[in-house]
Formats: sequence, structure tokens, C-alpha cells
Amino acid sequence: MEEMKLNNPKEDDTLRFSKLWIIGIVIVAIYGFGLLLTITFKAYDNKPPIPDQIVNIQGNLLFTGDDIRNGQALFLHYGLMDNGSIWGHGAYLGPDFPALYLNRTALRTAEMVSLDLLQSNYNNIDQAGRKIVDSQVAELLKQNRYNESDHTLTMIPSEELSYYEEPFLWREYFSSPDNNSGLKANLITDEQELKQITAFFAWASWASVANRPGADYSYTNNFPYDELAGNTPSTDAYVWSIASLIFLLCGIGGVLFIYGRNTGWGWRSGNQVIPDYSHTGSPSLSQKSLVKYVAVVALLFLGQTLVGGGVAHFRADPGNFYGFDLSNVFPSSLLRTWHLQLAIFWIATGFAAGGLYISRILGGIELKGQRTLTNLLFGAFALVIFGSLLCIWAGLMGCFDDMTFWLGSQGWEYLELGRFWQYLLIVGLFTWFFMVIRASAPGYKRPKTKTLVIFFWIAALGIPLFYVPAIFYDNMTNFTIVDTWRFWIIHLWVEGFFELFATVMVATMFIELGIVSRRTGLLVIFLDIILIFMGGIIGTGHHWYFSGQTSFNMALSGCFSALEVVPLVLLTLEGYSFMKLQESRSNTDSGFRHKWTLRYLMAVGFWNFLGAGVFGFLINMPIVSYFEVGTYLTPNHGHAAMFGVFGMLSLSLCVFILREVSSDEGWKKIEKYIRVAFWGLNIGLCMMIVMSLLPSGFLQIQDSIQNGYWHARSADFTGNKLMTTLGWLRMPGDLVFIIFGAIPFFIASIKVLFRKDR
Repeated sequence: MEEMKLNNPKEDDTLRFSKLWIIGIVIVAIYGFGLLLTITFKAYDNKPPIPDQIVNIQGNLLFTGDDIRNGQALFLHYGLMDNGSIWGHGAYLGPDFPALYLNRTALRTAEMVSLDLLQSNYNNIDQAGRKIVDSQVAELLKQNRYNESDHTLTMIPSEELSYYEEPFLWREYFSSPDNNSGLKANLITDEQELKQITAFFAWASWASVANRPGADYSYTNNFPYDELAGNTPSTDAYVWSIASLIFLLCGIGGVLFIYGRNTGWGWRSGNQVIPDYSHTGSPSLSQKSLVKYVAVVALLFLGQTLVGGGVAHFRADPGNFYGFDLSNVFPSSLLRTWHLQLAIFWIATGFAAGGLYISRILGGIELKGQRTLTNLLFGAFALVIFGSLLCIWAGLMGCFDDMTFWLGSQGWEYLELGRFWQYLLIVGLFTWFFMVIRASAPGYKRPKTKTLVIFFWIAALGIPLFYVPAIFYDNMTNFTIVDTWRFWIIHLWVEGFFELFATVMVATMFIELGIVSRRTGLLVIFLDIILIFMGGIIGTGHHWYFSGQTSFNMALSGCFSALEVVPLVLLTLEGYSFMKLQESRSNTDSGFRHKWTLRYLMAVGFWNFLGAGVFGFLINMPIVSYFEVGTYLTPNHGHAAMFGVFGMLSLSLCVFILREVSSDEGWKKIEKYIRVAFWGLNIGLCMMIVMSLLPSGFLQIQDSIQNGYWHARSADFTGNKLMTTLGWLRMPGDLVFIIFGAIPFFIASIKVLFRKDR
């Protein structure tokens, strides 16, 4: 293959890339997935064991491993991962259940030790006495009494007392929405179920404090922070945080050096003379039929913003929704489940519609039956989306009993979708992939588009393929194993292959619209693959610091997750170059057909750097994550990155479709809605972050450092006056986001859908 010559625009039609680019991509993929698979499968060996039986020091049985697994299943059945969290992973309205359980166990242990040593109540002893007692408490709780030979765990008297007393405390917690941030009143009252959930919390608490065999830290790397229990940051958390900074600085320095030396890379190579056109031709029937996909995106997006406002209200005032007890019909766990699932659905639907539209552009011809397939796929998506949402509601209301996992909600955060609906979704995604292949296949035969089509196929395959790990576990699987595969979806599927597919689609749009040359678009794809996969694949493991993995994962993930910021720095520079490129193409953008598509893409660049880069790196360092995970700095990053990047990308594809199928006259009547939505969404998101999420997160992490993680997640702290006020301050941003963002976008989509002359 010939070397690519960047500065000769005449070679655009016969573009060939150096083999070194292909070799580089292959090497990055092999080393990235090789290390990620190594970390993943080591989780099976390093996971905290579930004992067959748990006994007291006299050898009497307290509970069994089946009780632990059944307790986990009940935890999921009642949607409690969308109320509180396990080892920092889950929702933010309720407590971190093992952290709270551990602290109460540590206090019971302190009471017993102080009575034995000092013949005094723990609260009455002086500071010197407390130091003696605290060291004894830490020593007792950190000792691992699990016997691997007979799979038996022995509990000391304070741990035994916790197992007997905690069910009464959890019954009280579940009794009223005022206690638990909006769960249904008297959610769990059955004595046996309370004991089994307590068994699950007891196991998770033990795993978080007992030293891993042969190590001086627990199965969860000493998370959560609780000095009384002896849980403090491990040495590795400090070491690999420092190392991650070195990786970050070296990575940014290397990219800036290479970027400065190669002026032909990226959008800057787009200074060639390019035909001045901005239309891909008249839309085909199959492309026109994609408008209803856009309308569904707008509907789901609007619905997500409304239920998101409901979740935020439960934070500020859990027991009262303007005079109504909303928790009886729409408990906070249901609204949060809907909020997450609706986000996944509308973003994925926007990507699916954009992929089908662009695949037709690449193919160049309308294949027979493509419109029929598009309509059938729309029906299948609608069935999965609306059917699963209704069944999740029914499941959490207790309609399915033992079938909730299959038909209702699995309970796993972000992957609450019932297993039956997951199977249907996977079939639908592979069907979509077949349609993308079918529509774009004619482009493979043309030299001009062959390379672009190949990358389009590879990126599209990642969408259905990397959702498959969602079925690798069930509600009884060890939590460590589940969390490992769960983040293959949450991180790798979304942040890896969604971003890759988006890059390919954007490059294809720009090429076909004549904004950049074919050489420029393909080079951007190559650079993006290498930079994103260099850190992003292994960086998946930064979610596993405290989920039962060892320091091996912390070392690799802590360093390589820092490299996730590097491509974002490059993209920021490229964004500036791209804007300069557009300025050089015309004196005004008012006549450019797709200026609002570009505006939404510009917003993606901004939020990519701020939300994914700045806010993401802020919480990815091991030592920061140790105190922060599960606090409001996490949704601060999540909102800015999930909506700001992938949401805006999805909306930009929808705007592209709406503009393509609209006449110039028709577009003038809806453009104002797209403009208002653009500013409403960006301003509203900024207000949410600045006025509520970011200050709440900093206050929470401060309290975590001062008083322990359990306290920062407790109702005593999250329900105090200042935090409640910050919760109410979320409302102005929400209102701007909904009224001036989601609603205008919905109106624009509906107007195009029902416009006969579009």
C-alpha cells in the first residue's frame, strides 16, 4: 500500500493509507483488550468468597451462603440499587448499605471492647482510652476468619449482634418514604426477607473490612473509608494516583508535540479546495421514514427529563410531592430506573437512526425492501422500549413475583431491563447492524468509499456485540463478577464503541457534505481509534477499584484511565481548528444548510472536554475515587458526559436527519425551535452543574474525608439544611432544560413528522 501524502488534494479519490496505521490500530486493540480481559477474568479468582455457612465463635450457624445470594436477589427485586449503593455503585438517594452496616458494627464492637477493657461505655471514655479501643476494634474487624478449606466464616460477638439487630433497623428504614428518599411505604416487612437482605449486607460489609489473604488491605481495597473500623486508604491508592498524573502529563505532552509537528493531521488538513456544497441529495423513502425515529427520540428525551426532575425532587423533599405521596405509585427507585433506561433508549435510537441514514448515503442507492425493514425495526424498537418500561413499573409494584428478573426489572443499575427484554433488544441491535451492512454494501465496491465503509461496519458491529455481556450473569452471581461485566456495558459499550461509531458517522457526514476532504475524514477516524482505545479500553477498570478486584487492577486502570483525557485535549484543539476551517469557507454561516448540526457537534466538543475530561479525571484517580465514589460528583460527571457528549451527539444526528428531509421553506418554520432547544439544553445543563451537582459533590467529599464515607452518604448529612437547599437549587436548571430545551426539540420533531411537504 502506498504512503498517504497529506498535502496533495488531487489524491483524495485514490487515497491509500500506510500499513503503519493499520498495524498501529491492531496493536492498540490487542494490548487494550488483552489487558482488559486479563483484569476481567482475574475477577473470578480474586472476588470476595461467599461462604457456605456463617457461624458464631461457638460454631452455631447464623446464616448460609444461600441466604446471602437470596438477599442479593431481594435487594435487586425491590430496586434498592436505584435507591442506595453497594461499595459505592448504585444510586445516591439512600445510603451505601455496606458502609452504614460496617459503621454500626464497628460501633457495637467498640462498645464491647470498651466494656471489656475499661469497664466503661464507649461514649464516656477519654481520648486516650478511645485510641486504645479504636486500635482493638480495627484489629478485630480486619482479621479474616474465613476458612477456605471448609468454606466457613466465623463472626465475632459484635458481628453476630449486628446480624440479629440490623433487620429491625432496616424494617424502620423501609417503613416510610421520609426515611428512605421516596421508596414505597413498608416496602419490606417480611421477617425472612429482612434477615436475608441483612445477610447480604453483612457479607458485603465483611468483605469491605476483612483483610484479603496475604495482603494488608481488604477485598475492596479498604473501601469504604471508616477509621473506627480500620479502613483507611491503601498504599496502592496513593502510589497509583501519583503514577496516573505522570501518565497524564506524558500523554498530553506527547500528543501536543506530535500535533505541533504534523500540521496536516486532523481538521487542519482540511485546508484543501473542497467543493462548496452541503446537501447529500434528495432523501430516499427509507431515509424519510427515519423521521418517526427522531420523533420517538424527542418523546423519550422529554419523558426522561420529566422523571429526572421527579428524582431530583425526591432528593429535596422525599415525603411530599406538592401535596401528593408520589411514592405509592411512582417510587423514587422506579423514577430513577426510568430515568436511566430512557436515556439509554433515546440516545441509542438516535444513533440507530443516524446510522441507517448515513449507511444509505454511503451505499448511494435505495435497495428494495429497505423502507419496509426500517418500519419493521421501528416497531420492534417501540415494543422493547415501551413494553419494558411498563413491565419495569409492574415488576417494582410486585406484579410478577418470581418472574420480575425476566419480565420486570433485573435491578442492576443501568441494566435494569428484564432479561426477556434484553434478549429482544440484542436481536433488534443485530437486525439493525444487518440493515446498516445491507444499505452501505454498494459503497464497498467503490474505491472512493471502500475504506470508509469498512470502518463504518467495524464501528457499527461494536454496538450490538458489546451489549452482549449484559447477559453473562444473573441475580445470584457474585457482586464482583456482575460489576465487572456491568461496566463492560456502561463504560466500554457507551464510551468506547458509541464514541467510535459517532466519530465515523460525523466524519462521513462531513465528507459527504463537502465540509472536509475524504483524506481528512479518514485520518480523523484513524487518530480517534488509536487515542481512544489507547486509554479507554483499559481505563474501564477505574470503576473496579473497590468492587472486589486487587491492586493489580488499580495499577493498570489508574494509569491508563488518566490517558482518557489525552484524546479530549486533542479534540479540543481540533474543535478550534474546525471552527477556523468553517470561517475560512464562507463569510457567514447563515446560508450553510447544516449549521445547527454543527452547533450541536460543537457542544459535544465542549462537554467532552469538561464533562468527560475535567470532571471525569477529577474522580478517576484512585485516591480521589476512594473518598468520592457514589457522591454527587459522580452524577455531576455523568450528566455532563452522558448527556453533554452522547446525548448531544444523538441530537445532532437527529437535527441532521430533520434538516435533510425538510425543504428550505419548511425548515425556516422549525429552525427557531432547534435554536431555542440548543441554548436551553446547554444553559440548563450548566445551571444544574454549577448551582447543584458540583457544590453538593464537593461538600459530600469533604464530609467523607472528615467523618467517614458512611456519614457522607447518610440521611443526616444529605438531608441537612445546606444539602437540601442545593437540592432545591437543581430546579431552575431543570426547568430551563425542560421548558427551553426538551420541549422545543419535541415540537420541532413533531412538526417535521406531520409536515406533508417535507
